[in-house]
Amino acid sequence: MPLNDEKQCVNEQSDVESSPFSESMASLSDFECSRQSFTSDFSSKSSSPDSTSPPSGIMFDDVMAAAKSLSDMTLAHEIAVNENFQLKQNALPENSLPGQVKRVVHQAFWDVVKADLNAEPPQYEYAIRLFEEIREILLSFLAPGANSLHNQICEVLDVDLIRQQAEHNAVDIQGLANYVINTMGKMCAPVRDEDIRELKATTDIVEMLRQIFRVLDLMRMDMTNFVIRTVRPHIQNHLVEYERNKFQEILEGTPNALSQTTEWLKESIDEEFLSETAVTPGTEQSPPPSLSPLLVLNNCYLKLLQWDYQTKVLPETLVTDGTRLQELTEKLNQLKMIACLSLITNNMVGAVTEGLPELANRLKRISAVLLEGMNKETFNLKEALDSIGAQTCAEVNKALEERGSPTLNAEVQANLIGQFSSLEKKDNPVCTLMDKRIQVYMKSLLCLSSAHKSLPPVPLGLDVIQQELEVLGCQYTNIVNLNKQVYGPIYANIFRKLLLRDEAVGKTASLPTK
Repeated sequence: MPLNDEKQCVNEQSDVESSPFSESMASLSDFECSRQSFTSDFSSKSSSPDSTSPPSGIMFDDVMAAAKSLSDMTLAHEIAVNENFQLKQNALPENSLPGQVKRVVHQAFWDVVKADLNAEPPQYEYAIRLFEEIREILLSFLAPGANSLHNQICEVLDVDLIRQQAEHNAVDIQGLANYVINTMGKMCAPVRDEDIRELKATTDIVEMLRQIFRVLDLMRMDMTNFVIRTVRPHIQNHLVEYERNKFQEILEGTPNALSQTTEWLKESIDEEFLSETAVTPGTEQSPPPSLSPLLVLNNCYLKLLQWDYQTKVLPETLVTDGTRLQELTEKLNQLKMIACLSLITNNMVGAVTEGLPELANRLKRISAVLLEGMNKETFNLKEALDSIGAQTCAEVNKALEERGSPTLNAEVQANLIGQFSSLEKKDNPVCTLMDKRIQVYMKSLLCLSSAHKSLPPVPLGLDVIQQELEVLGCQYTNIVNLNKQVYGPIYANIFRKLLLRDEAVGKTASLPTK
């Protein structure tokens, strides 16, 4: 059940094995960032949501064990929910100091190997060590039961025998390298065939050895990604149970591992109490209401669509989906701005452009291009909005000229550009209106029951972004529903504790977890 560009929405009864989810590629550095943000937060807060004193009794080994559990859980989650997930080699930037150091050190090593092989008599110790490492890498590629090839590799790359031959200056380095390349050709994926052909065409023995290790690294990554694709169905089938158990290990080993989650839920509970206990002045205070945990939890999830992912720490139970939620929120902000621009355009010049559907699509494409990357700190939103305003006026005038109608006068154009520019300001009424309507739509998706097979209609004014909004809405609900399945019991337990602490009246139903 992909969460990519397909409009497939998962309800609250959805099966994990058919889940998801994102088009983004991930690397090991992503998991490190998630681990650091998680451990740095819950290891520096006390067990009370209102306290700021550090917890006592946390041992370094406990923190590291929790970090390892989180890293494993994050990796498993990414493999399961991201159909495009694969490990990639993280190359250091060429102009960076670490990149320069690595390049110099590697070049120095291969220069030594070349000098040794060109000496009189040749020195083979470094070359022998390289073949020993190559042998171990090749053996690691073999599947269980490949005894024949295993024995052959061990026989040809017998380090003791090669060393004896070297003592008598009778070792055939070129022949050994050719055997290695041929063996690699039998083992590698088809995508590496061209690399193997280039290896065979290399004439310099030292460069050949160097490139052998480069291709072996690629083959090792190919093998790892093949294993990931193989185990993905199994992980998907057991993801809910696995994540829940892993997170329980973190809770048992790390005090106060739910401080941010507790605060996240408490905020929505307090807001719900305030909204339901509000009374008209002069009337008697009514008793505290009974809260719906599902309603409160859905309101918590809606807050994630307005989360400041740069400065605000995510709840611990959402760390594994932090990148996906941030990307989704950024795309949603861009769509909201496009809807605002379309609404202003229709209100100001809709009467003169009526009957020109292609113009609306063209203006939408222009806005999307000029707003690309609007969530980056370096993005100049006012400049982009001014450009969109100028382009909109030009496109409208062009369409009017083609139809033989009068073009927009200077005052209308200036007003249109000015209203576009004002969208940059905080609390702009048009932005506030569109944001509320998007929140209403997203909330309606979260409230869909398993019986509903179709998506709800988009609110008025959002029709220009309907297709994109439906795709993002389905991605969002898939993330939310999987999170409910995994952490529902934890949320229910936190709810009970918070409501008992606040002496709330009424019983709270358990959260749905499947």
